[in-house]
Parts: sequence; structure tokens; C-alpha cells
Amino acid sequence: MEKNRSNCPLSCSLDILGDKWSLLIIRDVIWKGKVSYSEFLLSEEKIATNILANRLKMLEEESILIKEVSATNKSKFEYRLTQKGADLLPILIEMADWSVKHNESAKASAFGQRIAGKKVKFLKEIQSKLQERINNKE
Repeated sequence: MEKNRSNCPLSCSLDILGDKWSLLIIRDVIWKGKVSYSEFLLSEEKIATNILANRLKMLEEESILIKEVSATNKSKFEYRLTQKGADLLPILIEMADWSVKHNESAKASAFGQRIAGKKVKFLKEIQSKLQERINNKE
């Protein structure tokens, strides 16, 4: 990554994760199990192909995602989280919980209903699944 804007920890994080697309790609890997470029394109937010390619490359350069040749189709690539990427999970849970508390639409979603009032349990469940995926690939 290029030079940080400042040494502020929040600013350094935003230099990497400060756009909505990066967080939504990470969300799709964690909660929706997406692994391929074509799967990311199907997300309801409708990311443009050039932005998706750019964000996947940046997340790979930052060691948040790893790009690998697919085991089932050698002409395709798959992306998976590194431990560094999995460490973002508590932050994403907190952001989602904040949204559920302050946004009726988020509260009404299936995901919002799963997290509402059960944040710690949900976090532990997802962390366990993520760790399993990471350990199985190392």
C-alpha cells in the first residue's frame, strides 16, 4: 500500500478499508461464502467490474485475501480470507449491530434479526467457522 495519510490508527485503517466495496467483499466472503469474481458480481449492491477487480487486487496486496487457482476449475481463481482478514470480523459485527440499532431496514433484514441482541453468540459462531476455513487451507 502507498503511504498513509497520517499515523492515526483509524486513518491507517481507512486507507485500506475506507470504501464500501472492500467491506462488502469481505462481508460476502464471511457471511455468504462467496469465493469467485463472478459470485461477487452477483451481490445485490451491483459492484462494477472495474471496481471489483481493483478492490480484489488491493485486498490481496494488503494480505486480507489470498487468490488461488480453483481446485475444481484450473481456469478460475478463488479468494479466501487470511487470518488478517478474519481479524476484521469483530469490527464488521459491531458495524452491523450499530446499523441494526439505528436503521429500521437493517433491523428488519434476516441478518439484522440474527444479530439483534445476540451479537456475542453470533460472533463466536462465525469466528469458529472462519477459523475452520482458514485452518483447512493452510
